[in-house]
Amino acid sequence: MSTPYSTSGAVPLAHDAGRDDTGPRIRRIETFCTPLIGFVRVTAEDGSSGWGQVSTYNSDLTCEILHRQVAPWALGRGMDALEDVIATIPLREHKFPGTYLRRAMAGLDTAVWDWRGKAAGQPVATLLGGTPGPVRAYASSMRRDITPEDEAARLRALRDRHGFDAFKVRVGAECGQDRDEWPGRTEAIIPAIRKAMGPDAALLVDGNSGFSPARAIEVGRMLEQSGYEHFEEPCPYWELEQTAEVSRALTIDVAGGEQDWDIQQWKRMIAMRAVDIIQPDILYLGGMVRSMAVARMGAEAGLPCTPHCANLSLVTLFTMHMLRAIPNAGRYLEFSIEGDDYYPWQRDLFLADPYGITDGQAVVTDAPGWGVDINPEWLARSAYKSSEAA
Repeated sequence: MSTPYSTSGAVPLAHDAGRDDTGPRIRRIETFCTPLIGFVRVTAEDGSSGWGQVSTYNSDLTCEILHRQVAPWALGRGMDALEDVIATIPLREHKFPGTYLRRAMAGLDTAVWDWRGKAAGQPVATLLGGTPGPVRAYASSMRRDITPEDEAARLRALRDRHGFDAFKVRVGAECGQDRDEWPGRTEAIIPAIRKAMGPDAALLVDGNSGFSPARAIEVGRMLEQSGYEHFEEPCPYWELEQTAEVSRALTIDVAGGEQDWDIQQWKRMIAMRAVDIIQPDILYLGGMVRSMAVARMGAEAGLPCTPHCANLSLVTLFTMHMLRAIPNAGRYLEFSIEGDDYYPWQRDLFLADPYGITDGQAVVTDAPGWGVDINPEWLARSAYKSSEAA
């Protein structure tokens, strides 16, 4: 194991410890991280443990927040008290609202779900009220630095190799203010992908907050003419009124919500029907407890839920379990097609790859918890820190 970047610290028991807690209590919370990814291990007083993950990107910062602002409220609490702990942390840390606190909470939440599954001998999907089984996936491109012709060629290869029948590409430029990645790319790629993949393929695009309402509606009309069915984050995600304007103007489904961590923002988004498809990201939002709450809000409003999961860390596996459990699961699982050449930090994370795609489907197995083991060699190379109950 590499030398810890901070020594282990004893943390006083959470102020709410003992309230409605039964079963094993949380004794230790450990993080293993790089700047890009951070795994979390939660260990109970009896030595049993579970694995989770904070959100990717700046994960070293997020892990520090976990130890300072999440662990003190969780240590000493029972594993069954997770829902109460997750509700309590934003209240106790009310001076620090924002995405980093939720990204850190997600590490605790997902590790406890793994512990619960292992303790029960069941996959998390079952604990959430669902069943193991297949999930239809769409091949999700993360790239804009690619010509329409080259993008079409690699999507065809994925179709032939893995049986994908649904595909997502990028249009515009990320937060581009109506600029394209290069002039004319959006107008070229929309018909090119339809022509290459044929009339029966399900096609989706992601605008990544790139357009004004007027331009988004213009692009949406092109998408409708080419038979696309999903237009993601057409306008700046923080401008809900702009997205709602686009949703009202188009017949294509408008999707969004991946960036949103605030439950009040989710309530507003759903109440105003800003989108046709909700897309919570389990790790941006704060874990499975909060993501299931958002999915339930969407279900009550009649909106399908197609969560965001844009890399092959644990977030896609978490999402697979969620999709097998919610009543308003969208048509697909987002499945990143970017390999080690594009995301080299994804290499060697797990002892066995949980992401085999056959006939365009991923599979949630009946293995307990998340059903995956973190690679100990990766852990040994990571930066380590531990918080323990006093």
